[in-house]
Amino acid sequence: MKVLIVEDERALADALEHIVRRAGYAADAVYNGTDALAQAMEGGYDVIVLDVMLPDMDGFQIVSRLRARGNPTPVLMLTARADVSDKVTGLNAGADDYMTKPFDNAELLARLNALCRRTGEVVLNEIHFADVTLDLNAARLSAGSDSVQLSKKEFELARLLLSHPRQTLSMDAIYSHVWGLDAEVTENNVMAYVSFLRKKLKYLNSRVTIRNIPQIGYRLEETGV
Repeated sequence: MKVLIVEDERALADALEHIVRRAGYAADAVYNGTDALAQAMEGGYDVIVLDVMLPDMDGFQIVSRLRARGNPTPVLMLTARADVSDKVTGLNAGADDYMTKPFDNAELLARLNALCRRTGEVVLNEIHFADVTLDLNAARLSAGSDSVQLSKKEFELARLLLSHPRQTLSMDAIYSHVWGLDAEVTENNVMAYVSFLRKKLKYLNSRVTIRNIPQIGYRLEETGV
């Protein structure tokens, strides 16, 4: 499961990120509505944890705009206010669940998992594309009877590409999903790990290739199709 956390209080955002990562899931955090919309529309998230009170736009506006743009990612809204009217507003705007602060960590994780199950986006053990399989538990890439172990960054890049086959992913999307929003990363870093993955796909004799789209990013394709 990959979670986008939208919370302007940095300490709480860090705490939420720690809770999610400690449970074995991936997480990114943003701190305002503008970044939340951009990050969410890049795709790749199983669920969004969204604070109601943000500096530039509130959570109700964010979820409403996501739904208007056709983004179906489940949204769990967080607020310090327990008013029923706020819950109704959030749910009517398109949110899927609602929790008030302070919250229990175990309940938060249970609700995130429930949202994934409810939408059919169950946390899977494997991702498949063409003749390639990525084992999400063992971080192994396989084709046919052969397999190779991936490093952490190779795994994150492979997971992102395999989750969006035939879709061109921008460099910004790759930076944020593989390295994180605050990481100091350059295009050379991405090129290096793309090269590593290409070599492993070649070793596996896979039909899958990683195509460079100049000045945009990369796309996963199947040769001969």
